[in-house]
Amino acid sequence: MTGIDKPALAGKIKRRGMELGFSSIGIARADVSGASSRLDRWLALGRHGEMDYMAKHRGPRVAPATLWPGAASVISACLPYWPQPAASARRPPDGETARVARYALGRDYHRVVRRRLARLAEYIAAELNEAQPGFPFAYRVFSDSAPVLEVEFAAQAGVAWRGKNTLALSRQGSWHFLGEIYTSLDLPADAAASGHCGSCSRCIEACPTSAIVAPYELDARLCVSYLTIELRGPIPVALRPLIGNRIHGCDDCQSCCPWNRFARIGDPDFAPRGGLDAAKLADLFAWDAPEFERRLAGSPIRRIGHERWLRNIAVALGNARPSQDAEAALLARASHPSALVREHVAWALSRNSAARGRPA
Repeated sequence: MTGIDKPALAGKIKRRGMELGFSSIGIARADVSGASSRLDRWLALGRHGEMDYMAKHRGPRVAPATLWPGAASVISACLPYWPQPAASARRPPDGETARVARYALGRDYHRVVRRRLARLAEYIAAELNEAQPGFPFAYRVFSDSAPVLEVEFAAQAGVAWRGKNTLALSRQGSWHFLGEIYTSLDLPADAAASGHCGSCSRCIEACPTSAIVAPYELDARLCVSYLTIELRGPIPVALRPLIGNRIHGCDDCQSCCPWNRFARIGDPDFAPRGGLDAAKLADLFAWDAPEFERRLAGSPIRRIGHERWLRNIAVALGNARPSQDAEAALLARASHPSALVREHVAWALSRNSAARGRPA
């Protein structure tokens, strides 16, 4: 990069990133080898559950150059998604209303974040070409779309620290998506972020399934997000009552975090769509497969598929206050072609009958 003012370029990248809606931009070296021992311990303990890709792609996670040869620097970015005043996070809906993690209420973040990062990369290319025509600039953008240790890069780039709930946390909270640009540019790295969780343990205490087994340690096999999104088979019976009316993900460890009092309003792309922030469980359970595909087009929820959608809602209906509407909705699916759905419907009907003092 002879003849290019690297510190000045880094400053321009950050300013342009903020103009594109990112709340924070930082730069790290393409080296996360220091995190390999923590990842290996997590995998050895089996805490990744059925997420086999975590072990399968362990190599590229800890050695970025094996994922994208030539990576020298990583530009880490945060894009906020909280679409309402943060105080409303502490007012959960009633038991008959579905609870969907805030990140999934709007557009699919994978595409949105990558598009923004691509625009930032195009800006960098233009700046380099102006300073030195023909400068060889190579890059690749990611956002939860490849084996990248995103939280580790965010911490090294100074944009966030790892909270006790294992999420990326900043002084503006945790309601944000992370994204990265792997680049061949040798840019000056920022100072790493220091943690500011202190003695607070609210996230650990708030977890409905005790999935945060220790500060900074998560057992995914117990996490509601894993159970409702990643797990393909039956949800363990012992954990079903703890899920409540959460049908896709869980925000409990974020909603209680004191730092989220300072969350900024998120990008309009992530505003709730289709009334999912106030939908009744029975109404969602009535969607057939074509309606599921149509209503959730462009939503990250769509990737779990209609079968798991029904599985999750059946559990929520089993946990809801017994009613004729809930029972009728469940009975309508009692003979569903999927054995997975039938089993969860039967469990929910048994719960419903027991709560109403009737034989299962």
